[in-house]
Amino acid sequence: MGSWLALNTMMNNWFVRRRSFAMGLSNALARFGSLFFVPLLAWLVDPDFLDRPGWSLTAFVLGIVTILLAFPLTSLLRNKPEDYGLLPDGDTEEDVKRRNEEALSGGIQIEREYDFTVSQALRAPAFWFISLGHGFTSMVLLAFMLHLAPMMTDLGYSLQTAAFVVSAYTAVSMVFQMIGGYVGDRMPKNVALMMFTLCQALGVFVLTFGPPNLISAYGVALRFGIGFGGRNPISSSIRGDYFGRKHYGKIMGISQVPMNVFLLVGPVLAGVIRDWQGDYKIAFAVLGCCATLGAFCFLFAVKPTHLASS
Repeated sequence: MGSWLALNTMMNNWFVRRRSFAMGLSNALARFGSLFFVPLLAWLVDPDFLDRPGWSLTAFVLGIVTILLAFPLTSLLRNKPEDYGLLPDGDTEEDVKRRNEEALSGGIQIEREYDFTVSQALRAPAFWFISLGHGFTSMVLLAFMLHLAPMMTDLGYSLQTAAFVVSAYTAVSMVFQMIGGYVGDRMPKNVALMMFTLCQALGVFVLTFGPPNLISAYGVALRFGIGFGGRNPISSSIRGDYFGRKHYGKIMGISQVPMNVFLLVGPVLAGVIRDWQGDYKIAFAVLGCCATLGAFCFLFAVKPTHLASS
């Protein structure tokens, strides 16, 4: 969670006009790990085969690889363009001046981005609607990721088959990370978030009430991948659009507090309901309702007005 916050803060520093697409492209490339490693990990840890490395050795090797790669990769990152005499989006001073002149001659008003302080952001209803919307949808995502494989093995499918379904929705989400980023830069972000989140909720409802077969599972992967992939970059970039660049990290960090509470509750709640009922039907129905509620929280997150603009 800490690295995710730091990465999004850096992306928000470097991009303004194409913020959503930049975050979507970054997230899409990051999904290559899930796409290829989840089936591999399922093969490595499968408890039905004693000749496989197993959980302990696999986790140990992954930890060592992560430590070895962390410093050389992160040393390539740069915090913000101003540190190097640059502007966001790769613009120059001449680019900004020309764009302003073209807008002025065409009668187009360029919307200025204002930097909210933390206290100003906390007083904006949009901050809380975004936090709640992100919390409800993220709790569904984490619960889905953690409980999809147990649900499929409950239905008699192998762990490897469940891993391929996870890779399927990962592949779909990779494509829609970029599509969502493109859409988020061209229409009101709160509306785009509602649309993609409702698609994510639809995937959960199909998983809950659809026929328990492999075709249905891949159909769920398609819907959930579209919803999660499209929503993900916009839910990060909307904070930059609404609250600016200067205090983005602090505002996003505080916004993650209620989101993390939902992240803690969602997977545990799904597990408790499954143990109580004997299957995941009610658990995923509750999660689908939470995702729907999150969609409407996003819709109500209207861009706040900064005092300097009034």
